Amino acid sequence: MNRFLLPLGLFIVLLGFLAVGLNRDPREVPSPLVGKPAPAFELPQLHQPDKTFAPKEMLGKVWLFNVWASWCVSCRQEHPVLVKYAKQGVPVVGLDYKDQREDGLRWLKQFGDPYLLSAWDGDGRVGIDYGVYGVPETYLIDKSGTIRYKHIGPITAEAMEQKILPMMKELDK
Repeated sequence: MNRFLLPLGLFIVLLGFLAVGLNRDPREVPSPLVGKPAPAFELPQLHQPDKTFAPKEMLGKVWLFNVWASWCVSCRQEHPVLVKYAKQGVPVVGLDYKDQREDGLRWLKQFGDPYLLSAWDGDGRVGIDYGVYGVPETYLIDKSGTIRYKHIGPITAEAMEQKILPMMKELDK
């Protein structure tokens, strides 16, 4: 009888883990960076390589940091959403990740440029610091430079309206 209790107990624990995992949103991957200062960097701007961008330039503002690339299929899906909300005044800074500069510039010219500016991370060094493992990824950063939210995958209008914009409004108070 006792020899059956251990396998039964392990099976029940396994079912518990499975039930928890199936009830989670795969886009809501916990990030160790949420609640911590955004990693510092200084990169050349995509449009003006003689100028640089560093997140400290955005201190005092609530903003989105969107990691994108011209080779990213999912970025095409979210791009119209970013363009729409940028036109409504949502501040978005881009990070052109592991991309050729010319390809990034051509892509923005073709699909529109929702970014206040885009930094160019050709070798992916900054992406590594932010824990990027796939594009697109978007970070909500508060006035003090702290990451408050990480969205994995393409941003949808629903995600903007139901999650991101309410958080931005709250953080902007």
